[in-house]
Amino acid sequence: MLPQRHRRFITCTVAAAALGLVGAQSFAAADGARPAPWPARHQADIGRQHIEAVHAGRSPSAASEDDGSDEAENSAEATAQYTEARTAPGVVAPGAYGAAWDQLQSMRHTPGDWNHVTQKTYDSDDPRYRDINSNSSGGSGKVTGRITGVAADDHGYVYAGGANGGVFRSKTGGGHWQPIADALPSLSTGTLALDGSQRLWYATGEANTGATSFVGTGVYVLADPRHGQFRPGGRVGGAELESTVIHALRFAGTTVWAATSRGVWSHSTTRLAGPWKLEFAPNPEYLPGGSKASDPSAPYKNIANDIAVDPKDPAKVLLAVGWRGGDTYNGLYARQADGGWKPVSGLGDLPTNSDDVGNLTFAAAFDGSRLYAVDQSPAQTATNPDSGLKGVYVSRSGSPFGPWTRIADYSRLRASGSALQGAGYMPGIQSWYNEFLQVDPTDAGHVYLGLEEVFETKDGGTSWSTPGPYWNFGFPCWSIDPAKQTGDCSPTTHADQHAVAVGSYRGKAYAYVGNDGGIYRRPLNGTLDAGGHANDWQSLNDGTLDTLQYYSVGVGKDLTNGGVSVTGGLQDNGQSILRGHDRVMGSDFGGDGGDTITDPANGCDIAEEYVYLDMWVTQDCGVNDGSWTKDPSRATEYEVAPPDKDLGGDGARFIAPLASDAKDTGTWVAGGRHVWVQTKGFAIRSGAEWKSAFDLGAGHVATAVAASGGTVYAAWCGPCNNQGFARGIAVGNADGTGWHQLDLPVDGTVPNRYLSGFEVDPADAQHVYVAVNGFSRKWTEGPGAGVGHLFESRDGGAHWTDISAGLPDIPANSVKLLPGGGLALATDLAVFYRPAHSRTWRVLGGELPTTAVLQLKRGPDGDLYAATHGRGIWSFGPRRLSG
Repeated sequence: MLPQRHRRFITCTVAAAALGLVGAQSFAAADGARPAPWPARHQADIGRQHIEAVHAGRSPSAASEDDGSDEAENSAEATAQYTEARTAPGVVAPGAYGAAWDQLQSMRHTPGDWNHVTQKTYDSDDPRYRDINSNSSGGSGKVTGRITGVAADDHGYVYAGGANGGVFRSKTGGGHWQPIADALPSLSTGTLALDGSQRLWYATGEANTGATSFVGTGVYVLADPRHGQFRPGGRVGGAELESTVIHALRFAGTTVWAATSRGVWSHSTTRLAGPWKLEFAPNPEYLPGGSKASDPSAPYKNIANDIAVDPKDPAKVLLAVGWRGGDTYNGLYARQADGGWKPVSGLGDLPTNSDDVGNLTFAAAFDGSRLYAVDQSPAQTATNPDSGLKGVYVSRSGSPFGPWTRIADYSRLRASGSALQGAGYMPGIQSWYNEFLQVDPTDAGHVYLGLEEVFETKDGGTSWSTPGPYWNFGFPCWSIDPAKQTGDCSPTTHADQHAVAVGSYRGKAYAYVGNDGGIYRRPLNGTLDAGGHANDWQSLNDGTLDTLQYYSVGVGKDLTNGGVSVTGGLQDNGQSILRGHDRVMGSDFGGDGGDTITDPANGCDIAEEYVYLDMWVTQDCGVNDGSWTKDPSRATEYEVAPPDKDLGGDGARFIAPLASDAKDTGTWVAGGRHVWVQTKGFAIRSGAEWKSAFDLGAGHVATAVAASGGTVYAAWCGPCNNQGFARGIAVGNADGTGWHQLDLPVDGTVPNRYLSGFEVDPADAQHVYVAVNGFSRKWTEGPGAGVGHLFESRDGGAHWTDISAGLPDIPANSVKLLPGGGLALATDLAVFYRPAHSRTWRVLGGELPTTAVLQLKRGPDGDLYAATHGRGIWSFGPRRLSG
């Protein structure tokens, strides 16, 4: 029997996800504050069950009968948890991130530069790692991190915006990318757009419903995008759009419209100075400065998704407004003669009621003859386990006011060649997260639609095809055994679509799509294979575009090739592995990758988390010789999940903490509701070999763990959201003795915020550091928010001292002791360094982009490795530092 595990792309933790510059207004409302309830989250991973069924020769549809999984809820929970760390115990006021970035600019740097480790091609189909635990042979090929903005011109220039990686430019129709936004305070991409003058507009703040997306610092314009670089001085207007996410920019005459998380705004395109004008906010009392601005649900109350302007009369504007989870203000709004805005109805098939207007996207024909829309229904998302997609619509008059006709729903799209047939969910299951629309500039009936997959119609919606299926697993052309492959499975894109554009290179028009795996292109009028799927996709992820979103990093000696092997868990891109002297990274585990343990003495000994403590271990780097195709019991990868895995979110966080003992790599600690310990190291073969050292208590889940010489520290939260947020630290021995909860009063020294990382002095287990996430009391309205981001104890946690004076007030994620006693601290902004016996912090090195660093690890080569959530893995040689 095959292991009950397969990674799939659809748990798109936007982050969760995503991350972002949660420097101001957060999208992590408390569970009780969400405008609409989510259905109960199920444990079954239907994507995993589906592919396992294919491997085992069963009917794919039968795999979904065990448990009707709600894929969208899985992703929603992941996004909420990511942001909880940065916002609880309260709402974060606007300006927090900007203030931290301003302070960063005045700080000195240490000598030395960071080295970009993962600036190499990452092949998700690498045949070295083709087995039941990877996505290899799925068809998405070379990948990178989530791309949320795409723009292209008719001269071969293409622009791609990473979720938290900034903007990259290609002069060759895609490939050979160059970063052009690294001087900006925000690298979080909401959208990219070229205006009629071919200026490039960059709206910051990823808009995939926010929860794990970083907010931005406004909109920037680059007058000469083919040669220039974005600069802070190129910002449009003032600070009005700071700390928002921006869903769309739409141009009409000399006006640009912006749909943001704080309503709809407009600005002149000819005079870029002067403030943005707030056109419409449905609930202004929830805006910053309003009477309800501190309400936990405030971030959800003024979300605008898109704007449609009548091409025949620019004074006629239709706004699509509403939180994807549903609220009474959701709907379509039209501007009135007196300048006000009112809900509209009676537009034909296009929904206008609050229950069915959620994440909605418009796309207009170039000649104005048609207008298209795709809509996610909050009511359907909450009640329909198949899909949240309400439909795809067209206004054949070109007017936003219709009449509108529905031209597709999820059932029709499923029948067009979707890879999701029989998978237990259907197209649009994550339409609150995956949506794009693009009309062919030369043909008003030719439309590209992005959901989890890429769909296409060439006749205005009468018929549909699926040129970009989810993956090739399950198609007749595919077999897990390479010897049985028929060879006619065409390459496809990565799943989870976010951005689209049309451009030309050397006189040929292309469609460019951005998704959770990067950016791909195909001829605009491409061809299909016998299965109805495109046979002409090309990945543009050549390694120069590194927007990979790591949660973790692990480093060990490469005993075969020399040097070191570097691995790490990624948002929706599995576990990457880069062995010594490799020119291409491979993926030995698929789906989402979480925390990682690697043996420093042998980089092929790897323990890797999927989600919720679902752990797997390999002792051969995940390489298989093919014997498993004949005898699955001979597999060399083993599921070793602690029992908390079976409780899902009730037993562990989506990305749960793992660590090995600093003095004994054979002793591991894993944190869920319980603190789990196992002492067999990489020889573990079953989850039953874990022992519960301590129960953190009902409703409590671990946020960080560390161990040294048998002494274990475990930080926890519970509740973890804004409603009654609580945190604590438990300390005890790996053998289960001596456990106790530390006294951490809400008004004590250690803030009542998310505790994100420990470092234990290898010379003295009573000497410990804890990194604190979130923003300090100045910005956070919540009980016990406190001040500071790094605390030190020399008596096992009985007393703590704040040692973060001089640091920017920014969420801290990981702390590491360096040789000589110096400290490195990873934050959402940079890595900082303080020498031993000093109280002065500096920025560690140069060349590291301004993006979130989630984890620091020391390598056996002596280097410090940083896992960033947006720009890959970097290393720094601390040998030039004094202490």
